[in-house]
This record gives sequence, C-alpha cells and structure tokens, in this order.
Amino acid sequence: MKAIQLENYGIEYLKIAEIPTPEIVENEILVRTTAVSLQYLDLLTVENTAGFNIPLPFVPVSEGVGIVEAIGKNVTRWKKGDRVLIPFIPRWEAGKITTYHNTLRTGLQTSGTLAEFTVQPENTLVRTPENLTDEEATSLSVAGLTAWAMLITQANIKAGQTILIQGSGGVSLAALQIAKMSGLKVIATTGSKEKEQKLKDLGADEVINYKDFPEWSKEAKRLNNGVGVDVTLDVAGSETIEQSILSVREHGFVGLVGFMSGSKLAFDVFQLIMNYIRLQGYSVGNAQELGDLVNAIEKNNLKPVLDSIYPIAQTQEAFQRLKSGSVFGKVVIKF
Repeated sequence: MKAIQLENYGIEYLKIAEIPTPEIVENEILVRTTAVSLQYLDLLTVENTAGFNIPLPFVPVSEGVGIVEAIGKNVTRWKKGDRVLIPFIPRWEAGKITTYHNTLRTGLQTSGTLAEFTVQPENTLVRTPENLTDEEATSLSVAGLTAWAMLITQANIKAGQTILIQGSGGVSLAALQIAKMSGLKVIATTGSKEKEQKLKDLGADEVINYKDFPEWSKEAKRLNNGVGVDVTLDVAGSETIEQSILSVREHGFVGLVGFMSGSKLAFDVFQLIMNYIRLQGYSVGNAQELGDLVNAIEKNNLKPVLDSIYPIAQTQEAFQRLKSGSVFGKVVIKF
C-alpha cells in the first residue's frame, strides 16, 4: 500500500512510500483511509520539537476517516463499506482514562493515518456523521472530540453561560460551534484583524484582538457585564494561562487543551485559590463521547470549519500551511 513516511525529522522528509498492507485478526477492522486532517501535535511529531523521538521511518498523523474494507471473523458491529472515524486512543471505549488506555495513541505510539489502510479495533470505531463529507469529518476524533468532552463532560456547560475561546484552530472553532449550539454566549480572541470577522460570521458574539488588548481578561469582563466568563479554553499554554485564569468568574472553569506557546506554566495561584477556579487538563475523549458528538452534529447540522484541502502528493505543502500559523479551521489531506 501507499503511505506517507517520515524518513527523518522535518517536513521535507515526508515522502510517499510503498509499505506492506497490515493484516487483521478476529476482532479487528481494515479501514481504507479517505481523508486525514492535521493538528499541532502532528507538526511537533514530524519536526520532533517536543522530543517525542518517534522511531523512524514512521507514518504520522492522528486524525482520519475511512471506509471499512474488511472485517475479522468475530466482528459484528461493522460491515464492508461503512464510513468510520479512526480513533486517536483506540483502547478507550468509555469511562475515565486509565494507564492502559493512555499508552497507545494513533500517530504517536502506533502508526498514524497517512496510509491507504490502517487496522482498527471493533469497539472504538465510530460511524461518520451522515450530514458530513469525509473531508468535513476528519477533525472529529481529535479536535472535535477534545472540544466536546471538555465542554460537555468536564465543564458541564449550560445555556445562558459565557465561554471564551482562543484563536482559530480546530479545537477552538469546534468549541465555538458546540457552545453556540448549546446556547452559550461566546467571546473569541484572535491576533488577526482578518479573522475577527470570520469568527463573528461563525457565531462569536464578541471578538477581542489580543494585540490591541494584551491584558485581554479585562476586556472579556467588560464585554460580559463586568464579570468573568464561566468557561475559558486555553490552547496556548505558557503565554496565555495567566490571562485565562484571570478571565473567569468565581467557580469558573479553565480547560487546558494545548501548548502552542509552550508547555511550562508559571502563574500566581492566588487568583486560582481565592476564586475557587477549576483548572482542568484534558486530551480528547472516549468512543462513547465521540458517538454523542456525532449524534449532536447530525441533529444540528453542524459543519466543521475547513481551512484547505490538499491531495496526498502535496503532504509537505499541507504541513507548511499548518506551520504558517495563518490557518482558519482544519488543514485536510485527501486520498
């Protein structure tokens, strides 16, 4: 089969290669990949800037969708031709994560989705929403599920609350759409004048340009009748965490889902303690939650935001687009 292999660390070393097609056993599914989407974690893996030291050669990328090509003899839940979402944590079916679940992630501890075929377990595959194309559905198993699990399961959002989302990456835009679908007021931040209107067009009630307001937590409170927001999603880590904590009200929720500006955190715990703020780290969710997200997407006809679509032969260009930092939505690679 054809795959994109990382031969050495660096985008320029992503090359098309012929590798053996994987074989399935009794409870496994052979999935033919139709599309994948890129996330910041994939860039860190390819460039090895986070020190993952993935053994080479390696097939990268964590998000993807495909069609069931073949099933093991004991498989009962799927049949050939079914459209499915490829899981990021293939052992995590339901409940809280455990060490057993957490030690195997697609595109990190096991080969990624940039291959014609992948082998998946029966119990954590989730059907693709009927109202989405494969390209639209590519981001659901990581970006969409991270936003859904953080807001619905962890933050327990309610209609009438206010949420602050940061930037225009896949998780942030999914969170914006889920929050609006759930009846929340959304305040978005961006450093781009061009993206301010795009965020409003997508449903943001207010937009703060953090270049104009470096202490954007104060502006968030001004836009929310002088009080902090109920929920803030922090996607950048080092450079934003202090403002994220300052942006929420008493008993507010700060969800840590990214580290684009760095993973080392330094902040004054006084505000955290005195205002009873919950600081929660989280990384995607389980297959049961992904199924709930699929149902919500179909019932509300929610459409994930795509930045651009590249053919498999232009994988390097797709990664360069992601690295540019100017994306609005997901960068997709189509098979």
